[in-house]
Amino acid sequence: MIQIENTATLSGHQNPIFTLENSQKAGIVFTGGNDKGVVEWNVKTPGFIKVIFPVKSSVYSLHCPVSAPLLLAGERSGQVDVFNFDEQKIVGVLEYHTLPVFDIKSVPSKNELIVSSEDGTVSIWDIVSLKLIFSFKVSSETVRVISISPDERTVAFGCKDNTISIYNLEDYSLIDIIDQHTMPISSIQYSPDGKHLLSGSRDAQLKIWSTSDYSLTQTIPAHLFSIYSIAFHQNMPLMATASRDKSIKIWETENYTLKKTISIEKGYNAHRLSINKVIWEPLNNQLISVGDDKLLKIWKVDFEG
Repeated sequence: MIQIENTATLSGHQNPIFTLENSQKAGIVFTGGNDKGVVEWNVKTPGFIKVIFPVKSSVYSLHCPVSAPLLLAGERSGQVDVFNFDEQKIVGVLEYHTLPVFDIKSVPSKNELIVSSEDGTVSIWDIVSLKLIFSFKVSSETVRVISISPDERTVAFGCKDNTISIYNLEDYSLIDIIDQHTMPISSIQYSPDGKHLLSGSRDAQLKIWSTSDYSLTQTIPAHLFSIYSIAFHQNMPLMATASRDKSIKIWETENYTLKKTISIEKGYNAHRLSINKVIWEPLNNQLISVGDDKLLKIWKVDFEG
């Protein structure tokens, strides 16, 4: 049995919130969107902390590497701002892409950053020097989302051309291209055990792939519209998905069966517009969500049985 309670609804953004990221410091999260700054929030004692730094254009992606005291923000302009927590300032700007940066991930074992853009390319950066190592073309259209396998051997890119491209993380050679969604990929995530790759699309389908051979093992008509976010719980066999249909769904990950739907229709104090990102906050097992309604919501999730 799963019990859900909305324990806090935080406002402060003047426009839609596109992205959300846990800090390296427990109890702190960051948000970015169609505003002039990246915002820091306390989710332990819920509240606004500060605008951590200003931006020149909308923020589509945020990333806090586990291996460095940094916060990276990918802007609509194509630049990536690099904020250093130790120095409490912007210490660099990654300038390569000239179209929006939609996702940023890091590879701790290689001290590398991976940046994806609307230009269809991916750029690889040294996390220490912040220098460009190289770039390569993944798609003729937007590379929307990135997921790195738990063993850091492969990386998956979800693209606007409906495909998922799997690359070897050692040398960034292409392993496979999956082309079974009917619309653009809008979310992608490896399972914590590395056995599955999950993809969500604007076709509202959640597909589960075996990472042994990237064969399709299950297709779930999970939502009514685009699936924008997939988040696995850090230590429970559960995950959350969020959608343009204004709902969050909680699934068990043994067989990927639906356990709970969080929406206004189900009686919750839920988002009234598209939900763009969900993450699990590791301190108190809280689920955090943001959306086009300019709100950050904190959900207490109690697991029984």
